[in-house]
Amino acid sequence: MECGGLTPLVIDNARSGQSGARPPDSKESMNYKLLIQYDGTEFHGWQIQGDLRTVQGELTQALSLMDGRSVNVHGSGRTDAGVHAEGQVASVEIQREISTEKLRAAINANIGRDMRVLSVETVSDDFHARYSALEKTYVYRIVNGPVISPFWWRYAHQEARPLDLERMRNTAELFLGKHNWTAFSAAQSDVEDRVRTVTQVDIIERNDARSQSPLIEIRVSAEGFLRYMVRTIAGTLMAVGRGELNREAISAAIETGARPTAAVTAPACGLTLLSVRYQ
Repeated sequence: MECGGLTPLVIDNARSGQSGARPPDSKESMNYKLLIQYDGTEFHGWQIQGDLRTVQGELTQALSLMDGRSVNVHGSGRTDAGVHAEGQVASVEIQREISTEKLRAAINANIGRDMRVLSVETVSDDFHARYSALEKTYVYRIVNGPVISPFWWRYAHQEARPLDLERMRNTAELFLGKHNWTAFSAAQSDVEDRVRTVTQVDIIERNDARSQSPLIEIRVSAEGFLRYMVRTIAGTLMAVGRGELNREAISAAIETGARPTAAVTAPACGLTLLSVRYQ
């Protein structure tokens, strides 16, 4: 067995008396909540995109095989290509009678090793991973030094230039509250309402023994996010830390919706969906 490997578990519907051709409404479904982690490097994001490898696509394939029918997997949010998750949540309705422990084992045995389902629990029929979510928290990790450890290069962005954390923290206060995030999200988007409420922006620094450099974490919590929103906030705060932008420029960007040239979208590798809060 390879390091971290699992012996594939193939669900045999015929042996369990359940045919794959079963009518979709022949049994009542049970709603399940999945807690998922994944290394987003090799995924083209969360959402199914044809033949491209995606998190939703891989989970859907495994669960459809297990249930003997096509199932719909709903995520708490869509992570972009290269973005990771430590606390992604999904919901899915399954007709097959199976314990939560066996369901977790069956899913993990039929997906890639760069994704794991940590826990499975039954939830009420009205629970929806996306629409029931109250708050999401992302973290953007930055190795602030001349060398990034090979153990971090997939999961953090390297910034070799010094960053002024006090300037960054002082400016981060502007992001708190309810704002129109046009200047800090993808220009091309089908979202009509760009108003979101940010509840937390924390900037934490600690010494990282692997890279022998400071590791900076920008943690952002909100009721919801727009595409590229956290990565643009992180890129903007790094520009502030390098002295390329000041607090006044960020305040003006929030008010006018016009993004400063120096406020670039930070690379996807540094971003991780940390947690999703429900009632």
